[in-house]
Order: sequence, then C-alpha cells, then structure tokens
Amino acid sequence: MPIADLDVSAGRAARSTAGPWAVALAGFVSLALAMGIGRFAFTPLLPMMLHDGTVTLNQGGALATWNYIGYLLGALLCLVIRPDPARMVKGALALTVVLTLAMALPGGMPAWLAWRTVSGIASAVVMVYATAWCMQRLAELGHPTLGGLMFCGPGIGIVVTGVSAFGMVGAHWQANWGWIAFTILGALMLLPVWRVFGTPSPELPPASHGARAAAAATPRLDLETWALTLAYGLAGFGYIITATFLPVIARHEMPGSVWADLFWPILGAGVAVGAWLVTRMGMHHDNRRMMMWLYAMQAVGVAVAAVWPTVAGFALSSLLVGLPFTALVSFAMREARRLWGASASKLIGLMTAAYAIGQIAGPPLATALVARTGGFGASLGVASGALLCGALIYFWMWRTMPVGRRAAG
Repeated sequence: MPIADLDVSAGRAARSTAGPWAVALAGFVSLALAMGIGRFAFTPLLPMMLHDGTVTLNQGGALATWNYIGYLLGALLCLVIRPDPARMVKGALALTVVLTLAMALPGGMPAWLAWRTVSGIASAVVMVYATAWCMQRLAELGHPTLGGLMFCGPGIGIVVTGVSAFGMVGAHWQANWGWIAFTILGALMLLPVWRVFGTPSPELPPASHGARAAAAATPRLDLETWALTLAYGLAGFGYIITATFLPVIARHEMPGSVWADLFWPILGAGVAVGAWLVTRMGMHHDNRRMMMWLYAMQAVGVAVAAVWPTVAGFALSSLLVGLPFTALVSFAMREARRLWGASASKLIGLMTAAYAIGQIAGPPLATALVARTGGFGASLGVASGALLCGALIYFWMWRTMPVGRRAAG
C-alpha cells in the first residue's frame, strides 16, 4: 500500500477514535438512561400508579424489590462473564428502552415483576461496563477527572423524569402514558451514544507513573477490598428507602401539597451538582476520606426527612441525600480502579452486587415498618444509621490503610 494511503487510513482511524468529551458524555447519557429512566422513572410514576389503582403500596414495594434483585443478578453476571464491554452496554441500553415500553402494556403484576427484574439486570450491566469502559478510556486519553461528569447522568435523568411526572400529574395523565413518554425519551437518548461505544482505543502515549501503577495493580480480595465492598453495600441500603418512596412519603406527610411531587427532581438536581463538583476536585484526594464525609452528609439528609416532615425539611433532605448520591459512587469507582487497575470491572461488579443486596433489603423493611408504625420514620432512622456505619468504616480505612501501603507491599 502506498505511503499516502497509509497516512489516509491512519487519519481516518484517528478521527474515528472518540475524544475525551465524547467518551464522558456517552457515559453521562448511558447512566442517565439506565438509571434515571430504567431504574428511577418508577419512583415518580409510583404515586400515579397508586392513584390509577393499578398497584397497592405493597405491590409497588415488590416491584421495586424485584428491580433491585435484578440489579443484584446483573452485578453477579458481570462477575462471571468476560464480554466486550462496549457491546454489553449497547445491548443493555437498547433493552432498557424496550422494557420501559413494556411497563405501559397490559399484563398486570406478573408481567411487571418480570420486566422490572430484567430492567434491573440491564441497569447493573450498564453501571459496571459503562463505568469501567469510560474510566479506562478517559485514563488512556489523559483526562481521568472527566469521569465524574458521567455520574451527573443519573441526577439529570432523575430531574427530567421527576419534573415530567409533575407535569403529567397536573395534566391528569395515567401512569402508562408516562411509561410511553419515557420510552420515547430513552430511544432519543440512545441514538447519540451508540457510535461512541463502537470506537477503537486511542494510540497511547508513554504511560504516566499513575497510569502504570493503575495498570499494574494486582487484584486480590484482602481486608481492604472487603471493607470497601461492605461499606458500599451499606450505601445501597442507606439511600434506597428515600429513593424508592420519597414522593409517597411526602404525600403521606403533606396530603394535597403541590410540593410533594417536586422533592424528587430536587434530589435529582442535587445528584447532578454533586457529581459535577467531583470533576472539579482532581485526583489527589484520598477516596476513603471523601466517602466518609459524603456518607455522613447523606445520613443527615435521610434523618431530616424523618424528624422534620415539612416543605423545608423535605427540600433540605432531598438536597442532602442527592448531593452525595453519585459523588460517592464516583469516588468508590476510583478506589476500585486504584486497587485493581485494569481489572477494576470485576471489583466494580462485586461492589455493585453488595450495593444491590442493600437495596433489596430496603423496600420490604420500609413497608413492614409502615404497617407496624403507620409511618416511614422508623425505616428512615435505620437507613440513616446504616450510612453512619459506612462512614465509620471509611474513617477506619483512611486511618489504618495508607494509600501507598499496597505499592510498598
């Protein structure tokens, strides 16, 4: 082949490689679709389903629980398979759109339980592989801090679905119309990211010291890894009652208030802002120390909703729960990459499984305590306590396990 043709081919390959902003935005949209719509569109639509009489509170809790069981199954699946990550992300995103539409179709609880379970599997696959793929690609491109941008995606997804559901309630929509609207939105979101996950890896410059250390990290299930996984699981339990029932809790405490359906998008705005702030903080902070403070903040936010059930209290609670939500996920994923390097997707899968177990425990506990006490205060108190335990684990890790210890060993 002539030299000129080789130059043209090289130029085309370079142009076909997605740049750092394209990668970060693809991760942003993927998590917005998989989490903001695939998982959390259910939260603002649940009050509409209750109003339509299509589900009871116990059935709504069951739908949430089986979605979280699916999330656990998806995380476990990611531990045992070795697929092409980009292909898995694309397939799971497409499946999310289809399953969102399925929730609008006839079938009742048996079908809805199946759809929410499979949707949970798809969400976990996107969380594990989109996160690992984007963080790896951004590290190769020399822009690792942009990884925080993709964790704004769930927050923006929550804002969009929450505000949309508020408008739907005002227009007296039925819940199945909302599922159809979110299906259309999801399909539109899928189109621009499809090509990014098919682009080749860039031509790598000589690796920096940090990149070499991350690539050379030796995966091992030691005390540090298990402590990280346990604490991450407590985060899943700690936030999930608020994330599942916030509009229902607000309506229960303030019947007839126009604000009841707006606290969920306030939480979503906090999620997006918190994740964006992570991108401004650089990579030099100790991840465990940052997560300690974020867990404590979220614990306070969960508790506020229990002790101050007013418009101001719910607004403050929504912000304090939302700000750390994906910010702590971002730091946890960074810590997984620090510990396991290029094999981080396996550790992320293990951590996601622990997170899912925490989520599974939340809704049944909440509905059981509501039946016993008549309110959500007790379950919110237990959730806040779990987050404080997670903060204490990170404090212990930060003080007893210096960052350089592994390298020295």
